[in-house]
Amino acid sequence: MTIAAILSGKDAGDVLSLHPDSTVADAVALLAEKRIGAAPVLENGRVAGIFSERDVIHCLHTDGAAALARRIGDVMTTAVKSIGPAESAIGALSLMTQRRIRHLPVIDGDTLVGFVSIGDLVKYRIDRIEADAAAMREYIQSA
Repeated sequence: MTIAAILSGKDAGDVLSLHPDSTVADAVALLAEKRIGAAPVLENGRVAGIFSERDVIHCLHTDGAAALARRIGDVMTTAVKSIGPAESAIGALSLMTQRRIRHLPVIDGDTLVGFVSIGDLVKYRIDRIEADAAAMREYIQSA
């Protein structure tokens, strides 16, 4: 299964994103309100970074409460790995495991078309395993 197929199975709607000039407090509010762990940071329509729970913890550790007033562009993760919609889910899961990351922007050309989490990919794997098991049970029962 491709990343595009996983994206088509997710709730429709635009990808939530942040701007580098937003504050950490703004980002924390978005993450908390939407109950998500990360969001891409877009500048001029392109992914400039990712802001995640880990970034919040890091800047709170270094700056304390003053971190909430900092610009996201100053504290976001900028070494962004991304995938294309035609890539396999297993390849994306492997990349996440190797890089120890939990979120990947999905980019088609220069355009952000989605954002997948490790949870999305694990759900896909579990669904596939359950479907395979059900097919095997049905095959055995019909024999």
